[in-house]
Amino acid sequence: MKTLPSNSRRKCRAVFLGGLLGVALTATFAQPADSTYLFSHFAGAAGGPGAVDGLGSAARFNTPDGVAVDNQGNTYVVDSINHTIRKIFSTGLVTTFAGLASTPGNTDGTGSAARFSDPHGIAVDSTGNIYVADSGNSTIRKITPGGVVTTFAGRAGAQGSADGAGSSAEFWYPRAIAIDRAGTFYVADNSTIRKITPGGLVSTLAGTPGPWGFVDGTASVAKFFQPCGIAVNSAGVVYVADTGNSRIRKITPDGTVTTLKDNLGTPINLYNVHGIAIDTADTLYATVNYLASISKITLAGEVSALAGPTTYAYYYDPLDVDGPGTVARFNFPYGIAVDSTGVCYVADSRNHSIRKITPTGMVTTFAGLSNARGSADGTGANAQFDVPSGLTADSAGNIYVADSNNNEIRKITPGGVVTTLAGAPGYFSISSQDGTGSAARFYYPQSVAVDTLGTLYVADSGNNAIRKITPAGVVTTYVGISGWNYGGYLDAPGSAARFRGPNGVAVDANGIVYVADSGNCIIRKITPDGLVSTLAGTASQYGSADGIGASARFAHPNGIAVDKDGMIYVSDNGSLTIRKITPSGVVTTLAGTAGVVGNVDGIGSAAQFRYPNSLAVDRAGNVYVTESTGYPQPGYGNTIRKITPNGVVTTIAGSTDNFGSEDGLGFAAKFSAPYGITVDSANNLYISDAGNNAVRP
Repeated sequence: MKTLPSNSRRKCRAVFLGGLLGVALTATFAQPADSTYLFSHFAGAAGGPGAVDGLGSAARFNTPDGVAVDNQGNTYVVDSINHTIRKIFSTGLVTTFAGLASTPGNTDGTGSAARFSDPHGIAVDSTGNIYVADSGNSTIRKITPGGVVTTFAGRAGAQGSADGAGSSAEFWYPRAIAIDRAGTFYVADNSTIRKITPGGLVSTLAGTPGPWGFVDGTASVAKFFQPCGIAVNSAGVVYVADTGNSRIRKITPDGTVTTLKDNLGTPINLYNVHGIAIDTADTLYATVNYLASISKITLAGEVSALAGPTTYAYYYDPLDVDGPGTVARFNFPYGIAVDSTGVCYVADSRNHSIRKITPTGMVTTFAGLSNARGSADGTGANAQFDVPSGLTADSAGNIYVADSNNNEIRKITPGGVVTTLAGAPGYFSISSQDGTGSAARFYYPQSVAVDTLGTLYVADSGNNAIRKITPAGVVTTYVGISGWNYGGYLDAPGSAARFRGPNGVAVDANGIVYVADSGNCIIRKITPDGLVSTLAGTASQYGSADGIGASARFAHPNGIAVDKDGMIYVSDNGSLTIRKITPSGVVTTLAGTAGVVGNVDGIGSAAQFRYPNSLAVDRAGNVYVTESTGYPQPGYGNTIRKITPNGVVTTIAGSTDNFGSEDGLGFAAKFSAPYGITVDSANNLYISDAGNNAVRP
């Protein structure tokens, strides 16, 4: 990170959330920029979500959904979170065909002047016109080969199930669209399948709006449950991926609905089937989210795996593998299309890429670059992480990472060389053993801190303990009993103490360790001889009260840091505030207002946060905070905030409206569920960008 002069200003939109108990919501606000921070990639893949045009792996997508292929070999992709339509030429060159990244709306226009809102389905007709199920606007949009966007059917903001012509018709978050040879359209819309003539007359072919169900029958007698995929063959027979029912449904031109069966006469069960496509031989291809695989179904009802696993893969397995058939791996494949040669194209949504599958099942990445989840040591982009969380920096400039899903503690040198200091990756390595290097075991370590001698302290959250690692990699359990079943609350020395899901850990210049004991909603203190006491809060008493010692209240505190004067700072995730604690246990609120969620910059209680996670403090007393829910999604933080010693809060990087992986200055930088943060002796910040499986400086 470098500091550069700044004079920029930015307007941001607050995102409205429903169903957040006890949380007030904010409206539009002006957000002053503190764009003096330049972020880049330091270790881990430089892939993941984004909105970059380019050739092949240089391009970036953000949760692509629908995909379609025209008769010229061009591929069109609904880039849902970017609110854009992308075009991929047969050479692999990706361009933005219509819409503007990170800018939702409902405007007709040409190219980047048009606006979409969370689009999902897409289809191309024989003359090259593109039709989009613009889900967030509840409309069907048309795009000419020249990029001119108009609204073909429905009316933005008018959700419903009314049949009619053009703008008099209504849709309810349409998810998929298909076109037959005569130019008739079929739309998967809520619990119905809608039909649109080439002239724009909308009718309901099958299903009933409102209650979901699973009934075969004709027209309105039939019932569907959240259909997300649709395809039509040359005879006008429609096939539906009935996602909620995990079935493939078939609709004849007269509206008769049946459930597709295999060659033994048993209904085909594809758990959480999502996308569907059909080739010239009437062979069906379907994306199956539960298995993260692609299934193939012949006319005779023979079901086979074209690509991806045939049984459920553990969450810790790599999910971005190219290769033949069942060797390949996907991560929530959504839309699928098949060209005239039998080649399938898949929108691999959480790998933020488009995958290509030959008729023999060979999988390659056609465009985009996944965030390469794994546990590989190496330099820079050659290294791999799996949800890196807490970070800390030693006096020599080495960075230590709690690599949570890998259950490892990693070390990164100033030159970007990544090694594994302790622990071992994989689902079956989860345990609580002490030992040296790879002989040690952790269970979802969340945070790390380093003292002046280079000794590490680890908040081993799943094991409910604080672990200690020497510079040589020798791991011992410092306080608490390491094990998932030992969660509790007890102040005591060493192994007699009990914690409940500790998330944050920090150490001061005197070797005193402070712990954000999240499950107990308290802040703990550990003296160098291993005596554990409660500094502030009362165990299991959830709240947001300022006060002294036990009279204070916290709401699932996550991050913790200590400055050179011994002042402690806490990101109180549940109350959406940043708290400050003196060494004697006096708790005050530094910034934010309890229960008020937002991304408002300002002074003290005028500022608002959206799920603050980890924090760090520099030598000048500035506090830096990461914000996200821990899962990449728009409207939920994905920002880095700065708080001066007098409580002035500014946003220094990222965007709450969107997540991504782009490097850049200030708001141009994008993050995906940023979690850990640390500052080194030269005042450089490092971010563990968990959703991108990377460390960003």
